[in-house]
Amino acid sequence: MDIGDRVTDLSGVDETGATLRLADLLAKGPLVVFFYPAAMTYGCTRESCHFRDLAAEFTALGAGIVGVSADDVAKQAEFSARHSLGFPLIADTDRTIADAFGVRRRRGPNKRSTFVLGSDGIVLARIDSELSMDRHADTALQTLRSAAG
Repeated sequence: MDIGDRVTDLSGVDETGATLRLADLLAKGPLVVFFYPAAMTYGCTRESCHFRDLAAEFTALGAGIVGVSADDVAKQAEFSARHSLGFPLIADTDRTIADAFGVRRRRGPNKRSTFVLGSDGIVLARIDSELSMDRHADTALQTLRSAAG
């Protein structure tokens, strides 16, 4: 998935056990989808909490946030509760969503990548960085601000 590509409708189960459809999330406005390797790890916690801390700024731009990892529902629920994240975390245990976005590795956890989607499902930005945890939310916000222009 790269800038200009259109994301197909996908669905997954969030930390509460509810099924979320990408089309339903996009119907509310732009969406930031961030993939993280593993819940409860240092880098993923830092990245997720940075999204949490900037959530009001995303909301002000009409954008939603959703995190995705291959962790199961129970681990996603624990991660969300422990850090009061406040946005959905999808348990992509079969990595269908990671495959669709092109962030699945052959071995090991998914790549750390973030996608900013317009409400039409078009990728406005792709942010890839394994080590700069804050870059994901910061660049996503900058992209949304530029798009709102």
